[in-house]
Amino acid sequence: MKLIKAIIRSEKLTEVLNALYEADIYGLTVSRVRGHGGEKEKIEIYRGTKYKHELNDKVAIEIGISESFVEKTVQTLMLAARTGEIGDGKIFVLPVEHIYRIRTGEVDTSAVTPVK
Repeated sequence: MKLIKAIIRSEKLTEVLNALYEADIYGLTVSRVRGHGGEKEKIEIYRGTKYKHELNDKVAIEIGISESFVEKTVQTLMLAARTGEIGDGKIFVLPVEHIYRIRTGEVDTSAVTPVK
């Protein structure tokens, strides 16, 4: 079992979610985050005062998934989130020791299989 964590551009969220759903990948968490990677700092002028934006708005998507879905999920994320510009984000694939479904008590692979 793996935890896939993707940090993507905010404006790509709808496109990424649609691609994941089309690939039958469900069961995810989305969070608004701020961070800084390779993007240059933005300087804006508001009412004559300069403001430097050091952190950029991003979205974090977390997906607990079985081993057999890892490659499909990563490829779907890569294709849907890519613009080709600096700041497209990162995908992390982390090992997971155990997963428990609270409602039923299912453990590990049974707990990450989507319930339809």
